[in-house]
Amino acid sequence: MKKYLPLILILTIPVSLFAQSDQEEKEILTELIHEFLEGASYNDATTHDRFWAEDLIYTGSNGNRIFKSDIMAGVNQNPDRSVEPETRYSAEEIQIMIFGETAVVAFRLVAEFTDPNEADLNFYNTGTFVKRDGEWRAVAWQATSIPNENE
Repeated sequence: MKKYLPLILILTIPVSLFAQSDQEEKEILTELIHEFLEGASYNDATTHDRFWAEDLIYTGSNGNRIFKSDIMAGVNQNPDRSVEPETRYSAEEIQIMIFGETAVVAFRLVAEFTDPNEADLNFYNTGTFVKRDGEWRAVAWQATSIPNENE
């Protein structure tokens, strides 16, 4: 057994380093999601440009498929970022799976309105990210509306 101990250590060390790396990537992606949703609350073009990959395919909860150029065109229609947002977005129940330079992120997005007469909206979001040039970017996105309990 003693002669196999160095071999066992050599084989287990990379596995533990890989697991630590995955955990670090999950933390980076979690932070990226939170930063994105804060910026999206303000409809910030820089935030959207950083988050979405150029080759993004986005399927919205309404069933429409759009691309990064569509998102950026919509964001740039309302350049006044100084007003307090009417909707704040947050992420709950975040789950992340890492597959090398690819990651799948799923979470419940909560849209909270400043108008007390409007009920919060909830969506399941699933994004596929690819790490390019050291940065995670969303290349595919799917949003599904979660019906309100009162409906």
